[in-house]
Amino acid sequence: MTSKHPTLLEQFRSFCFENNIKNPQEAVTHFTVFGGLGLKIDTTVPLLDSIEDVILNNYKYLHKKITKITMGESIYHSVLTGIAMGDGRSNTAFKRANVSQEVGNSALDYLCENGMIKRNFSKKISNSWMDHEASSAKLSFNTPFIRFWFAFVSPIFKGIQEENYEEFHQRFTNRFDEFLNLTFEQLSKELLQKSFTQDVIVDIGSYWNGETDIDIFAKTASGKTIAGICKYTNTKTKKNELTKLKETCSKAGLKADIFVIFSKTGFSNELKSLKGEDLRLFTLKNFNKLMENTSRNDIVKGFVD
Repeated sequence: MTSKHPTLLEQFRSFCFENNIKNPQEAVTHFTVFGGLGLKIDTTVPLLDSIEDVILNNYKYLHKKITKITMGESIYHSVLTGIAMGDGRSNTAFKRANVSQEVGNSALDYLCENGMIKRNFSKKISNSWMDHEASSAKLSFNTPFIRFWFAFVSPIFKGIQEENYEEFHQRFTNRFDEFLNLTFEQLSKELLQKSFTQDVIVDIGSYWNGETDIDIFAKTASGKTIAGICKYTNTKTKKNELTKLKETCSKAGLKADIFVIFSKTGFSNELKSLKGEDLRLFTLKNFNKLMENTSRNDIVKGFVD
């Protein structure tokens, strides 16, 4: 693995083609676990069964592949778990890993150089759209499988080594639904870029400061700003979520020309009635756009290749 890494969309399209996945929810769920791994997945069996068969039963092999990059350094593993289970902020990761700022930053430098993670910066309006401060960086994984590994496997490796998966099952059941949110958000940004075909998006990311977070913050070629939220829940998204998004933008001093909402389950009739040029609504069905017209040309090298 190097710093030159396939993009998330490239990995997603490759994953969907190689595993012949046509259902968007199935694609997002399985990609969150196996994305970038490079192994065929049987999506006809329950997800937990696939995880046991592909990941847990092959723990020693996969662990050996990972330690070739991390050199088996416990500090690197602790920091990676801190990132995988946290909010992406370095301070949160260091606290979870119980390491100092100096040690943590040194680990981040190595992990970024070796392509496991990358630094992302908050978008903000100032004299220049791309202005940012180093302190605003959030960290993310380049490969979904590696994120899953350090969130669910590495922290409880002793039981898994002994083929005792009870603790893993409990951890997975309690945390996976929330864990899915980030993948949904990342793919939502990819879909948004594909959806703006006239006034194309020239920059996209997230916005955060010490008090507020906005999942999606983007700029179009004509200079319009877009603010959005992503809701991967089992209930329909209601109008109050739009109200909260507008309040968040106002609190942050940000003016949005267009609001976008991505929802796993859909929207209330009240919210759907507001849909228009200044409010775009997307559901999982729209994610078919990311999966269409895939071919062997979309296959990218996986982690185990």
